[in-house]
Amino acid sequence: MTLTRKIIEIKDLSKVYPDGFHALKSVNLDIHKGEIFALLGPNGAGKTTLINMICGIVNVHQGQINIDNYNVVDDFRVTRGMVGLVPQELTSESFETVLGTVGFSRGLFGKKKNDQYIERILKSLSLWDKRDSSILKLSGGMKRRVLIAKALAHEPKIIFLDEPTAGVDVELRQDMWEVVKQLRNDGVTIILTTHYIEEAQQIADRIGIIDHGELILVKEKELLMRELGKKHVKISLEEPLVGIPHELKCFDLIIEDNMKNIVFSYDSSDKYGISSLLTIMSSLDIRFFDVETKESSLEEIFVNLVKRKSD
Repeated sequence: MTLTRKIIEIKDLSKVYPDGFHALKSVNLDIHKGEIFALLGPNGAGKTTLINMICGIVNVHQGQINIDNYNVVDDFRVTRGMVGLVPQELTSESFETVLGTVGFSRGLFGKKKNDQYIERILKSLSLWDKRDSSILKLSGGMKRRVLIAKALAHEPKIIFLDEPTAGVDVELRQDMWEVVKQLRNDGVTIILTTHYIEEAQQIADRIGIIDHGELILVKEKELLMRELGKKHVKISLEEPLVGIPHELKCFDLIIEDNMKNIVFSYDSSDKYGISSLLTIMSSLDIRFFDVETKESSLEEIFVNLVKRKSD
């Protein structure tokens, strides 16, 4: 990915709530124009707090946030108009129509009425046929699309998607990612938060990982997945091994259960690791009756990163 100019600059940002809870701890982060940036972390890690501070919903007392060279505190009206926020909660004017609520959102930012633009947004989100429908009657997935339309109504440069697939069924999830990709193609910078690493893997250009208010690392997606995307394969053998054959010593193997199980850990970017292992086992007449595959969970990744950071 070729990085363009910075559109968001965050310097030494911290947030301590009155009860003493440290939601953010000296966060430094640059977001580049036109990228899809995914912020990963478990519940309570600080993702939503960070987004709300950038959007001006939560006050900044320590640190600095600039959007397109405007400060979110000193130039609040300017920066607030540059961003659109799609929250986690499916809260909306339930008895309003789709067209009415999206048009109203545009007016809140002082934008002149633009029927053609609103029509284009609704069509891109497959909402045009439901423009006169009450939001109350829409499915969870469609309600989330309405929230995206509302966030886009004032033509922002940046869109924040906070857990965008929460409450969205599997069928609509892929459609949602196509919408996100189209927004990026239209020049919109997208920041999404999620605790599903596979979502970030599918569409993000860069990934940041946050835990307990600390931004642990920021990397391009491909580099991060090569580093963290470990897979573990457990092979149950028909007969226990006497020892590890010389031909298999080049693999990262662990022998368990009295030599009856082989556990192989390999990088998810290596397409031929498990294939090569099974081919060699077959040539050595090492027979097995079951193969179980497991990927490292996000929680395991966090534990490893935090441990590595503290060492």
